Amino acid sequence: MSQFFAHESAYVDEPCEIGEGTKIWHFSHVMKNSKLGRNCILGQNVLVSPDVEVGDNCKIQNNVSLYTGVILEDDVFCGPSCVFTNVINPRSQINRRNEYRPTVVKRGATIGANSTIVCGATLGRYCFIGAGAVVRGDVPDYALMLGVPARQKGWMGRHGFRLEETGDGTFKCPESGWTYRLQDGELRCDQLGEEEAMTS
Repeated sequence: MSQFFAHESAYVDEPCEIGEGTKIWHFSHVMKNSKLGRNCILGQNVLVSPDVEVGDNCKIQNNVSLYTGVILEDDVFCGPSCVFTNVINPRSQINRRNEYRPTVVKRGATIGANSTIVCGATLGRYCFIGAGAVVRGDVPDYALMLGVPARQKGWMGRHGFRLEETGDGTFKCPESGWTYRLQDGELRCDQLGEEEAMTS
């Protein structure tokens, strides 16, 4: 294993992969065959179930459970007590372990405190799920999702600010000044080349 920190109250099962610089705090449990990237922070009482994959520089706040089927790409933020599921129709009496539905959270996404992500969804790059929202399907890149059920209420830039519409399908970040534009229904950042935008 790479060099990482685990609090004395945390459990780390073998085998698993944990990247250098990652910190695992009080009462958390990392289960076998899971993969955590570099420089991640797992807050208090975090569960990482078997076969979960977490990219680099992810921040998983207190009381979050990442169940089997969840994949977090790099730079994902999971707010306190946000919820993931992995079975769409659970029953205590019926074993549905072969029916887990994957949930993929793309690079840079933010999931707000106490929000719920119903399994089977893909959350786009740098999307922003507001606190308490319930997401039941795929989310576009940069989309701001609010409410129960969650609906798109605008766009969020890479710097974490709501984008201001400037006309003709273009948007501007009030902090960075970066500009974005809608192309074929997808929001793209003008400051990034096409190749970089597809991979970053």
